[in-house]
Amino acid sequence: METRMMPLAEIDLQHEQSDELPIMVLLVDDQVIVGEAIRRMLAGEPNVNFHYCANADQAVRAAEKTRPTVILQDLVMPSTDGLTLVRQYRAHPALKNVPIIVLSTKEEPEVKRAAFMAGANDYLVKLPDRIELIARVRYHSRAYLNLVQRDEAYRALRQSQQQLLETNFELQRLTNLDGLTGLSNRRYFDEYVGAEWRRAGREHTELGLLMIDVDNFKSYNDTYGHVAGDEVLKRVAATIDQISSRAGDLAARFGGEEFVLVLPVTSADGVRVIGEKIRSQIEDLAVPHIGSPTGPVLTISIGGAALLPLPGEPASKLIVAADRALYKAKNRGRNCVLVGD
Repeated sequence: METRMMPLAEIDLQHEQSDELPIMVLLVDDQVIVGEAIRRMLAGEPNVNFHYCANADQAVRAAEKTRPTVILQDLVMPSTDGLTLVRQYRAHPALKNVPIIVLSTKEEPEVKRAAFMAGANDYLVKLPDRIELIARVRYHSRAYLNLVQRDEAYRALRQSQQQLLETNFELQRLTNLDGLTGLSNRRYFDEYVGAEWRRAGREHTELGLLMIDVDNFKSYNDTYGHVAGDEVLKRVAATIDQISSRAGDLAARFGGEEFVLVLPVTSADGVRVIGEKIRSQIEDLAVPHIGSPTGPVLTISIGGAALLPLPGEPASKLIVAADRALYKAKNRGRNCVLVGD
């Protein structure tokens, strides 16, 4: 808020434009005769409400209650001087921007300077001319209300922007998810493994990958139905997701009953350990599968690979290596983990 006295001619330009604004004037002055004089000056003015406080000790509380658009503050009060009250208004979160017009019986440069230094916006010698008082009240109220409206609009804009960001983030997240299992989908896996492959090449670290296939899944669907088959895929996905606990790991549904797990900075031995942990936990679920030639419960086969990317090599080299290992695991009798190169 600007802390200077506006020329009267400049203030008058605001008069007609301010008639529609709801103005609340709070006068803090211990002289009742001054309070009555100010009340009469403002009486009949459109959209101008007036509140009078004669006790300096109750001034801040009165301002909190009335929410003024401008405060007329007497400079000399019996218990608390006006400058102290000006500082208290400025220190109050709800009042810090409310315009303050100091009223004084003196028009001395040092007194004015002290008032402005304390945080006053304007200075009038009382009793002021009625037209000048109304013009200044309207000018400062208009400036304050514009500030409040601008701040409210800014807050609303920021809230709208935040909601839009959250919505976009959620849409992006849903775009990257497989609708059935809640894991990442194939499209996001392709993007992620490509990015991690390039990063591993830059940092000269190994990138691991597991390809996981539910054994004899067609037979399971034929025996128990597709609804039960969907539930099995969800349980397998949840187990994989639980084990892939590191921040950089990514579990995804590759397609159908196949899943993948990207394991950055992981050697072949590490890939094998994680793969075996997933395999054993799926078997421990003890989901009945009477139509499986592999065993009486649901099992999975896993193929893994860990490669150090070389310049010019595509990420598909890692996928092909893991897929080849998965093919060998199936041929070996399923329900096992094989890690190739």
